[in-house]
Amino acid sequence: MQTNKITAYLLVSHGSRDPRPDLAMQQLAGLLGEMLPQGENFVGVATLEANIQPLHQQIQDFTDRVQAFGCKIVQIIPLFLLPGFHVMTDIPAEIALAEEAISAGMTIELRPYIGSYPGLERFFSKMMTSVKADVSIILAHGSRRADSHTSVENIAATVGAVTAYWSVPPSLEVRVQELIAAGYGQIAIFPYFLFTGGITDAIAQAVETLKLQFPSVSFQLAQPLGTSREFADLIWDFIKEEEKVFG
Repeated sequence: MQTNKITAYLLVSHGSRDPRPDLAMQQLAGLLGEMLPQGENFVGVATLEANIQPLHQQIQDFTDRVQAFGCKIVQIIPLFLLPGFHVMTDIPAEIALAEEAISAGMTIELRPYIGSYPGLERFFSKMMTSVKADVSIILAHGSRRADSHTSVENIAATVGAVTAYWSVPPSLEVRVQELIAAGYGQIAIFPYFLFTGGITDAIAQAVETLKLQFPSVSFQLAQPLGTSREFADLIWDFIKEEEKVFG
């Protein structure tokens, strides 16, 4: 990539019919936009699903818009925490379709999904220091794709937490029961999700049920990751490091 060319950034998330993730995406894009040189860079948002346009059309529209301001490069930033089918197959396929339609002179670059960022370990470690607990659980969605949990397990091992998954074993309830049996009385739960939505609502309800089931245990539930300035800093730092490597 040529560093003297104006670069735009398109954040791509899964998408939801719940309006809250879209609002959070806009907020995150705004935070990132504040970090970029004014008048030189651009940040947009797109979704893989729950949009009236397919992703490749959203990418094409974004490239057309920023090209009018002299942009020559669009970096696609997948806002996904696990390397599932969407990250490994769907997004590259949609980018390939967009590349067939974009104007000459425009370049689309696919960047790694954010769940692979090394800075996530430091981010979680800092989050955990703000919560008083005997033990912490990182609760991810989970995937049946082979090796898709490696990044979560690595983060948990680095920061001294244990893992649980919403859609595959071990579940939150099973993990909590194991920890209580081991003698832990203060448990912190960190949802490995970007934005508030239907699943995080269900997690909150599950935690309330655990409080009733185990009244002698203290449970603390953290917020999702994606709307804090610290998380925007994490993304921006990784983008700049990538540009140094590939620039």
